[in-house]
Amino acid sequence: MEPPGAARARPLPPLLLLLLGAVCLRPARGLYTVNATYGDTIIMPCRQEVPDDLMFGKWKYEMTNESPVFIAFRSSTKKSVHYDDVPDYKGRLSLSENYTLSIKNARISDEKRFVCMLVTEDNVFEEPTIVKVFKRPSQPEILHQANVLETEKLKMLGECVARDSYPEGNITWYKNGNVLHHDAGAVVIHLENTVDRSTGLFTMTSSLQYKPKKADDKAQFSCSVTYNGPSGSETIQSESLVFDVHYPTEKVTIQVLSQSSTIKEGDNITLKCSGNGNPPPQEFLFYIPGETEGIRSSDTYIMTDVRRNATGEYKCSLTDKDLTGSTTITVHYLDLQLIPSGEVTKQVGEALPVSCTISSSRNATVLWIKDNTRMQTTPSFSSLQYQDAGNYICETTLQEVEGLKKRKTLLLTVEGKPQVKMTKKTYLNKASKTIICHVEGFPKPAVQWTIASTGTVINQTEETKYVNGKFSSKIEIAPEENVTVTCIAENQLERTVTSMNVSAITFPETDEAEDRNDDNTEKVNDQAKLIVGIVVGLLLVALIAGIVYWLYMKKSKTASKHVDKDLGNIEENKKLEENHHKSEA
Repeated sequence: MEPPGAARARPLPPLLLLLLGAVCLRPARGLYTVNATYGDTIIMPCRQEVPDDLMFGKWKYEMTNESPVFIAFRSSTKKSVHYDDVPDYKGRLSLSENYTLSIKNARISDEKRFVCMLVTEDNVFEEPTIVKVFKRPSQPEILHQANVLETEKLKMLGECVARDSYPEGNITWYKNGNVLHHDAGAVVIHLENTVDRSTGLFTMTSSLQYKPKKADDKAQFSCSVTYNGPSGSETIQSESLVFDVHYPTEKVTIQVLSQSSTIKEGDNITLKCSGNGNPPPQEFLFYIPGETEGIRSSDTYIMTDVRRNATGEYKCSLTDKDLTGSTTITVHYLDLQLIPSGEVTKQVGEALPVSCTISSSRNATVLWIKDNTRMQTTPSFSSLQYQDAGNYICETTLQEVEGLKKRKTLLLTVEGKPQVKMTKKTYLNKASKTIICHVEGFPKPAVQWTIASTGTVINQTEETKYVNGKFSSKIEIAPEENVTVTCIAENQLERTVTSMNVSAITFPETDEAEDRNDDNTEKVNDQAKLIVGIVVGLLLVALIAGIVYWLYMKKSKTASKHVDKDLGNIEENKKLEENHHKSEA
């Protein structure tokens, strides 16, 4: 039974068959094709069923307009294999027992029509096979790359080259992944394919001329080669390249480089000018307020220790083109004037006007501090007191400007001559009397106690704390006779002397209301009650004396006169004693 697609020849005598060299009949059906990869082994099975009376099998190849060329022979009886002397296939052929032909190291020249022939005594069977050889090209690469592109100029960007391909392939250019098509004046693509005659492999070269735009800076350009492989169409991509596109500057900007968002007097200012061209301009003209000519500099200009007169509009421009950028700079300032300031000495009772004047670039806050304590109001002195003395600070701050703060100090001293007031206290349960000298003045007066009649200095004194120019000094004495006590207060301004008479008689008395407390008030009330009782007793004695006097007047004139004389002496003595107590008071 014949295999599908095979054609049987007319029976011929064996001798004629040999003489004719096995004339073949062409198959009537479609051809069998073997796809091979360049350099691999081509395997072509003989797609005919081997007949039982097979004498031998042969392989040949046919080329258009050329005679067939036999390349391999295998005898079915002798089991021997013979390869014809064909230079292209020397050492490359192998014919198996089932008449499968293998060709090592496939070449482009192996693309032919091969025919398997099985010969019997009566017939010749043929089965053709078409061999197709494919070669994958190398990865395309972009050669002869442009160093730089310029806008509005058509320039050779590079050549995309893919080597050793079979069959020949096609090259495509891309920008950012999008296909570039021929566009006269902007995109010019030229493809050239060459073949290596020794190998039959193709090299594809595609050149790209491109006119870039500003937006093409940093764009990615690539190419690919598309070719037909054993499995169909395939594509190989090149590496992407980025080209530097030069374009002119169209805009100039100026900015202030500062660590803070605001600028104050004493700061340094760095101005930076830039253009949006590529490459960016490296030299500019800086225009500074107060300067009539531009200052040529690199892209930065530095000003140190700026003052408030540096406030204004700053500009920079290209040196060869009328493009200008500008910005406005405000140099913040803060001035403080305190009148008076420093160390100031005034007399108690005097007036002292104080003013803290602020001049600033923005609204400033003012704070008054006295002796490290914040004041709620601005100090004002219409009549200075000792408690007004102290260290005053006027402080001002610009809240929105970091580090801008000013302060000035007024060290106020309030002086005064010593002012002295003396008081005393006497208690029934104590034999001594307390004499107090209340002193005001600054600098602090020194206090000395003396007994006026003898000039004796009293050293045992007790002083209170000196606060706001006031303090008190006290002594305790128990005089055996009426004495005059002197309190002397003295500072650099004046010496003040005050005296007080102190009686030797002890009875409850006080003339210092401000030193009383609740216990002393209770004691004083008890003493007052006692004094009232004594006074009432004295009135009763006087009433009795009056009655006695009236009785004696009736008895005799002589006796009356005598009594009148005695009573007169008694009244005189009482008046003397009352006058003496008043003098002590």
